[in-house]
Amino acid sequence: MDMLWNGWGDPAKAAPLPDTVTGLLRDLLGVTPRSTPALGLADLRPPAPTAAPAALRALATAVGGDEHVRTDAESRVRHTRGKSTPDLLRIRAGDVTDVPQAVVLPATHDEVLAVLRACAAHGLAVVPFGGGTSVVGGLAPHRSAFVALDLRRMNRLLDLDPVSRTAVLQPGLRAPEAEALLAEHGYTLGHFPQSFEWATIGGFAAARSSGQASAGYGRFDEMVLGLTLATPEGTLETGRAPRSAAGPDLRQLVLGSEGAFGVITSVTVRIRPRPEVRVYEGWRFDSFEEGATALRRLAQDGPRPTVLRLSDETETLVGLAQPDAIGADLTQGGAGCQAITGYEGTAEDTAHRRERAAAVLTACGGTLVGTEPGERWAHGRYSAPYLRDALLDAGAFAETLETAAFWSRVPELYTAVRTALTDTLTRAGTPPLVMCHISHVYENGASLYFTVVSAQGEDPVAHWTPAKHAANEAVLAAGGTISHHHGVGTDHRDWFVREAGPLGVSALRAVKRRLDPEGLLNPGVLLPTD
Repeated sequence: MDMLWNGWGDPAKAAPLPDTVTGLLRDLLGVTPRSTPALGLADLRPPAPTAAPAALRALATAVGGDEHVRTDAESRVRHTRGKSTPDLLRIRAGDVTDVPQAVVLPATHDEVLAVLRACAAHGLAVVPFGGGTSVVGGLAPHRSAFVALDLRRMNRLLDLDPVSRTAVLQPGLRAPEAEALLAEHGYTLGHFPQSFEWATIGGFAAARSSGQASAGYGRFDEMVLGLTLATPEGTLETGRAPRSAAGPDLRQLVLGSEGAFGVITSVTVRIRPRPEVRVYEGWRFDSFEEGATALRRLAQDGPRPTVLRLSDETETLVGLAQPDAIGADLTQGGAGCQAITGYEGTAEDTAHRRERAAAVLTACGGTLVGTEPGERWAHGRYSAPYLRDALLDAGAFAETLETAAFWSRVPELYTAVRTALTDTLTRAGTPPLVMCHISHVYENGASLYFTVVSAQGEDPVAHWTPAKHAANEAVLAAGGTISHHHGVGTDHRDWFVREAGPLGVSALRAVKRRLDPEGLLNPGVLLPTD
């Protein structure tokens, strides 16, 4: 099944907003439903492909037949841009000017190499396409003549080594499919980002994804032990041991490269035994500062839960900590900040960690409110993107952004980004509701994940752009990174260049020139085009 073309995920899972939320949007933010009639997929008229017939024939030869090269309007529209709010607003308005020339579906590493050779011969850029879940412009190349390289046919578990506890997965394997295949052997990857239902293994590696259970399982880049990369200049193999002192780790060069250096065609990952039990709890703190201190204590001194996250006062009040119960606290007088702790493993180990963690959280001012909030969070953990669609349908603007910093900089970063968003959007006449949660913790720091809701304004994309830029400036000024797990894409590229510095960018440009001398791979993503 394909993802909804003008929204997120499965159309059957979309739900309207509760009346409490609709009233809040109207009374607090001045949101009113937009009068523009909704367009259907059949209403879109993308420009006809201009690729030469010889190019399309070469692509068909590369992937074993014409049936694996799609040039119909629907296939091309479905591979246009990603799933950021500006992406969705543009396509909902009928803007499909930057569709790919064709959608190409290879089945093997050698077919990917053949596609790259064909594209080089005919001057076509290549955008690797997994689940299509990018929210930072990662599927918006700065080249009009490009093909979308859809990796869905590369969706197999190639190998599983129970002695080493490793698995080799193809890049087009969606996360639920990967979990199901590993579960047949008694294992889990343990990677559960909000995009879990649709994102792919290759996308996780290309964007340095981080899952909601990262406190226990680690980020995806920590799980990766080896990679195979197809480039216009040949094949790059990395990772022949769990750790090595044989020079710089080339895996780290590929991880986070977002399709700009090559196409990931297989990933060797660390796997873990499936947990016997999973338990999720809710805790309440009087303030975000108090809760953050508690999370830091657990991250630094243990015991560290598998899931550990904290919503600020606004997010807790609105109920965004539990997307399937949005608006519940508005009528219940909720106060303070909600934290979620989750524990996975053996029954004995889980009980022991829960007891020890509870002592730390209580000592830091936390109050246990039981398993119900935790279980509700777990039930609705993938619901927020559907909520975003419902907000857009109701005439609101809703978008997210994330960053990370060392613990000592987290309070300043939190204040700086909230202030930048609030001030910019208020000056534009659309005062926002800005919510935040700590979503990933480390011994030395944490990530902050912001959600912004406001009225859309006359031109929603133009309305958001200054606020996004102000937030990016605030992130760098406060000592944060421009992205913790969404990636760079085109949206963050100019700020990534400043974060990496001139010499760092020059080094990455040199790598791209060696692996992709014609600049065909996702041009303009990650690095500016020459």
